[in-house]
Amino acid sequence: MESFEIQFTFIAPASTVFENYLDSEKHSMMTGGEAEISPNQGEGFTAWDGYIEGVNIEIVSGEYIKQEWRTSEFSSTDEDSVLELIFRSDEKGNCLLTLKHSNIPDGQGENYKKGWYDHYFHPMEAFYNSNG
Repeated sequence: MESFEIQFTFIAPASTVFENYLDSEKHSMMTGGEAEISPNQGEGFTAWDGYIEGVNIEIVSGEYIKQEWRTSEFSSTDEDSVLELIFRSDEKGNCLLTLKHSNIPDGQGENYKKGWYDHYFHPMEAFYNSNG
């Protein structure tokens, strides 16, 4: 199994990025892919037009999200991966997001790491730069 960690800064308060990530409409607007997500622990979600699915397994309001996470590229025998998102304020009051993605099927880690930049971080950066 593979894992990686990424840090990325958004020009928006950490609380805003956290809330938008768990809001279906805002999540969809930030990324450009349709999302159905709940702000509630224990509830399921889909993102990127159903390509991603999982369950919110732990939520600490404004600070932390832990999800069981998988894509349509996972085989039926692959375990869910684990996604952890940590939202902190930097010295300028912007959001420093730390993403930890673990339990990724062997050979898929680099593809998902690139995907986080291409389909989440860069579109989110553009969203906050234009709407912040």
